[in-house]
Amino acid sequence: MHPMVKPALRRGWRDLNTVQFGMAPAHALTLGPVDTATGSFLDLLDGTRGLALLREEGRRMDLPDGHVDRLVERLAHAGLLDDARGGGPDADALREREDVLDRLRPDLASLSLTTAEPGEAIGRLAARRRLRVQVRGAGRVGVVLASLLAGAGVGEVDVRDGGRVEPQDVAPGGLPAEAVGERRDEAARRAVRRAAPGRPPRRGAGPSAGSDTPGFSLVVLAPRDDVSVHAPDPSAAEPLIASGTPHLYAGVVEATGVVGPLVLPGETGCAGCLHQERTDRDATWPRLVAQWQSGRRRPARACDLALAGTVAGLAAAHALAFLDGGAPPGAGARWEVALPTLQWHARPLWPHPACSCGAAEKGKREHTAEDGGSRETMTGQRHSKALRRTTVAARQAGTWRAYV
Repeated sequence: MHPMVKPALRRGWRDLNTVQFGMAPAHALTLGPVDTATGSFLDLLDGTRGLALLREEGRRMDLPDGHVDRLVERLAHAGLLDDARGGGPDADALREREDVLDRLRPDLASLSLTTAEPGEAIGRLAARRRLRVQVRGAGRVGVVLASLLAGAGVGEVDVRDGGRVEPQDVAPGGLPAEAVGERRDEAARRAVRRAAPGRPPRRGAGPSAGSDTPGFSLVVLAPRDDVSVHAPDPSAAEPLIASGTPHLYAGVVEATGVVGPLVLPGETGCAGCLHQERTDRDATWPRLVAQWQSGRRRPARACDLALAGTVAGLAAAHALAFLDGGAPPGAGARWEVALPTLQWHARPLWPHPACSCGAAEKGKREHTAEDGGSRETMTGQRHSKALRRTTVAARQAGTWRAYV
């Protein structure tokens, strides 16, 4: 291990014996009491020295025996340490691609703030290069979203859509103006390749890019059709449900942006659950959807450019949180934001007992299990409101203390 205080956290001394790492309350920590010698030693934790050399440096600075090991252990426990050579073989391979890693250093610094174990951040970043994601929809939302995922290091991002690029498909970070008239899927894939930091690793035989068969870590449905955004067709996701492929919805309908739900087949609510729930609340819902779907084609659908970029960004963040192995923030909810107020609202989506996806039945079985243990599915990982309020209040109140 080559310990390194996470460089993403700015350092400042609150007083002679207390040092603060980080500025924003969400990730800032204060350490104290810290004596003068220990404060000077912190500068040596820059990833260039192993523990043996650090112990020698500690002896030269007259630090007590065992002090260096205790300091490193406590800093690691506080989540302030990274390992400059950690992360495993995939991370080592990424370090050898200096051109790629230089592009991804801001992402790596950000990941270091949301991971606790030394070396975990670069391990997750390197793992992204092995993932396969498909984006269905090459409009203002879909291509920007796909480019964000590729730019963040996801190894393979395939985009599917039909037809040819129209002027209203053009967006900064997405399809360029010179692509008008070209095939949408080909133009979108070129945009993704331009956004990717280096060529992804070569892969063996697997499902073809245009196939509905399993093989993708995530499928993002970002249709250009606003009806499909507002009322996603359950039948379109049936192959994904059957194959157990996680999928995320995103798009713009009129002046409202939508992200979610992130569907974990058999565990969280899906498009079919959404349709059933809306029908329960409004018996005329199926009739309205049928009329919207059969309506005349309009010359241009409403899709505010800034709103589309906002939706693409949040959807990409949700996707990356899931792909990195964290708790998916979009599971079991649809996030909506509307112009002009631009306030995000999370609307819960529960598994519906009448839906054929089986998530409601599985949740019922787990709820009635005799062992009483916590559920393993995402539907069982909804923390209590009281716990959420306590955690949020603690973070917003200021910095957390970890005594060293």
